[in-house]
Amino acid sequence: MLSEQAHARLRDAIMRGDHAPGEALKPQALAREQGVSLAVVREALVRLVGEGLADRLPNRGFAVPALSDRRWQEVAEARRTVEPAVLRMSVERGDLDWEARVRSAHHRLARTPEYLPQEGRNYSDAWAEAHRVFHRTLLEGCGNPVLLETFDRLWTASELARRWSAHRTPERDAVAEHRALEEAALARDADAAAALLTRHLGRTAAGLQPDPPTD
Repeated sequence: MLSEQAHARLRDAIMRGDHAPGEALKPQALAREQGVSLAVVREALVRLVGEGLADRLPNRGFAVPALSDRRWQEVAEARRTVEPAVLRMSVERGDLDWEARVRSAHHRLARTPEYLPQEGRNYSDAWAEAHRVFHRTLLEGCGNPVLLETFDRLWTASELARRWSAHRTPERDAVAEHRALEEAALARDADAAAALLTRHLGRTAAGLQPDPPTD
């Protein structure tokens, strides 16, 4: 139970942005902060490593993954390869119930506050869940559970990077991007919907590119 609680607190802190990309996660300091044993914190950190939310560094302990980590671009490439193709299938196969779910999921996303001061600098938990549901609902019309499971894994793997990207691209109009995706899907324009999703995912990946060196 203590390990579960420590894991949940550490995961939430990383997702909130309490720990910056590349920041060391020092087991002794975290154990003191949470009032638990070093063994409990280490177990929690190992779980975070397995979830892609922490790195285990040789002879250096644990750290939040770096912004420049190649994994983020690899996950982004996988999403740009898989999701537009699944969306195309979904638009072509989805029934009237699917249309209603897409409209409902977009309405919920549009009406959910993106940020809440009490939840830290990153997305609110409610918005993050509404965002996931909208994107998954868009794809559910494909009728292929294996493809949807692939989406689930890629989404989980990219959640932290997605939150970082939002802060690095404040000029981005995600509201308009999501609205355009909904409109293209419900208009049954598979080509437009797939192209919009490719650009949508590409903008997220672009926000994770390392900053150019300064003189």
